[in-house]
Amino acid sequence: MALFKKKTAGKPGEWYYCLEHGRVEEGPQCKAANRLGPYATPEEAARAIETAEARNEKWDEDGRWNDEGKDGPAR
Repeated sequence: MALFKKKTAGKPGEWYYCLEHGRVEEGPQCKAANRLGPYATPEEAARAIETAEARNEKWDEDGRWNDEGKDGPAR
C-alpha cells in the first residue's frame, strides 16, 4: 500500500484557462492561483478572460458592490 498517492491531473471534461501559460488545459494542471475554471468546454475556457472582464464590468456597475457606499469612499 502506497503512503502517498500520485496527484492526478484532474477530471476529464473539465477545462481551465491557465493564466501563467496563457492556454487552455484539460483538468487542473497548474495551481489554483494561476487558473480560471472549470468550464464545460475548451471553447468556454478559451474565453475565460473575456468572461471575467464582462463580470467585473457588471459588478462595477452594480450598486450592491459599490465600496463607497452612502458616506463616500471607504478608508
